[in-house]
Amino acid sequence: MTAVPPSQGMRVVHLPARTPYAWKLQSHDFRILNGTEMPSGDTVPAAVSAAWLLDHSPLTWLDVLHLHHIDFEDLATLERLLDECLNHGVNVVFTAHDTRPMVGNAEDFTARLRMLHSAEVNWVCLTEGSVTALAEVLGERPQAAVIPHGYVAPPEQLADLEREPRDSAARYLMFGASRASRDQLSTLANWSLGITDPDSSLHVLLRAFSPADFADGGRAPMLLETARHDPRIRLTMRAYPTDEDVVRAGLASDSLLLPYLWGSHSGQLELAFDLNLLPVCSLTGHLPEQYERHKGLVEEPEWFDWSQGHPNLFGEKFLTALENAAARLGSRHRHLDREFLDYRAQEHRTILGQYARVYGGDR
Repeated sequence: MTAVPPSQGMRVVHLPARTPYAWKLQSHDFRILNGTEMPSGDTVPAAVSAAWLLDHSPLTWLDVLHLHHIDFEDLATLERLLDECLNHGVNVVFTAHDTRPMVGNAEDFTARLRMLHSAEVNWVCLTEGSVTALAEVLGERPQAAVIPHGYVAPPEQLADLEREPRDSAARYLMFGASRASRDQLSTLANWSLGITDPDSSLHVLLRAFSPADFADGGRAPMLLETARHDPRIRLTMRAYPTDEDVVRAGLASDSLLLPYLWGSHSGQLELAFDLNLLPVCSLTGHLPEQYERHKGLVEEPEWFDWSQGHPNLFGEKFLTALENAAARLGSRHRHLDREFLDYRAQEHRTILGQYARVYGGDR
């Protein structure tokens, strides 16, 4: 990433800053401190924690703390961090990527949201629907700026790239960490048995497993065993796939599989729009609103909605969507959409202007 010169803009720490969503939020008005050296000589971690920040008090070396995923933070530690920010005039911004917990239980997640609400931090929501959903959780509507997700793959990085040529067979991609909200295992089995074209392929780009993926009925062993029985399935593992790894895999694919069991928003869906991939996507959370924002500019995902029915219908509805997607893909080669990428660049300029106002707060 190209950092803004140190003399320019508000100093922002993202908690955490491991995703394209965070790293793209740089302009002449604000710059990211994650990954840079502090006056003390310490380097601010990309995956910085509340405890690390408290260990580096007083927080006179930053202007804005931008909170993203707070599920792994101890509630009392997070509360102390907010007090420290208040004492030193640090503006706190919280982007509510999720309206239900991705890890942990609903009670703990709600406690975190209510604590942030009572602390009167600046809220950002990605969709109007998420503001309404959070109002139900908090008991009142938060004063939130609605700023869309925007691109995942920077348009300028795609300017000289193009999708890899394909044969007649469709190429599918699935990537990301193994988490409870994303059913990679049944997706793998349904694709293997349901897509009979011998020339079709499925690339599964995995993040490195942890012991939890193998313990107490973890899904990793069965995932590996299922993939072993179908030579059309290729597993690739990275410690933490880089943005370049993901874009490269997307440019060599035609369709992105998004088998969410639940979820609020999806950066992967936005990536599919960036790369002109056909998403096969659960109809969950506020994902339809993400599509509606770009309706007419991108192809509509092949949705499958099992959320209101019996859980055992997931496979049936997913496989139907997969068959529909295969028919939609046909043998046509899908190029990057240059007009959409120009639109993305303009959208990003608007997003940066919105964040400049949020970061500025009342100061």
